[in-house]
Amino acid sequence: MRILITNDDGIRAPGLEVMLEIATELAGPDGEVWTVAPEAEQSGVGHAISFVNPMRVFHNAPRTVAVDGTPADCVLAGISEVMDNRPDLILSGINRGNNAAQNTLYSGTIGAAMEGALHGINSIALSQFFGPDNRDLDDPFETARAKGADVIRGILAADTWGQAPYGLFYNVNFPPVPAPSCKGTQAVSQGFRSNTDFYAVAETGPNGRRYLWVTMGSQHVATKPGTDVHANLEDYISVTPMHADLTCHNSLTKLQEAFK
Repeated sequence: MRILITNDDGIRAPGLEVMLEIATELAGPDGEVWTVAPEAEQSGVGHAISFVNPMRVFHNAPRTVAVDGTPADCVLAGISEVMDNRPDLILSGINRGNNAAQNTLYSGTIGAAMEGALHGINSIALSQFFGPDNRDLDDPFETARAKGADVIRGILAADTWGQAPYGLFYNVNFPPVPAPSCKGTQAVSQGFRSNTDFYAVAETGPNGRRYLWVTMGSQHVATKPGTDVHANLEDYISVTPMHADLTCHNSLTKLQEAFK
């Protein structure tokens, strides 16, 4: 198997090392793993691409490339220029922190998987939820490291990727617990954290200038049963199928009637 891995935490991020370990296991001795990741952290950029500015590419090692761009840029660079053939699978992560509920809409990790799906390539985003039970472990990515390969195998075995032009991609979140405390895997929908939004906070710097920082509310607010954060806070891995078609099909017929 030929696998392309990327992330939004940057090419030096510890989660990318975990992703490489998992991808190497999945690819097998006859496979290939290519790393194309951002030169610097790109958290929160969503599905952005560098449409106006050119990108620089740094060949750090064989099959290891850093891109001065976003995670979606990295996918474009990987499949268009860096790799000699298209990958069979794109894995994005392992993200430092959860990409569940509203976080999904901002995530560069998700953006990379979405870009892969738009090119008809099977793509999976993976993130490690952090909390008091795992953030201070010697390896806070312990659960992702232990369970990641099996979860990906399960998704590949299900072989459900939707239909063109907007194929499915998958969002996986590992719970904020040590690996032995993980209870299993649940297929769930995207949740919504009530009263937990991103917002801007003003600060004055040492030079007297005023700055705005984007921050967010508590990540440990549960979503409804059957959704991602609820599963994670109950110590389960969440797997959510997604697609890039933003049309609300449930409302389309009624709207069409209104405009007749």
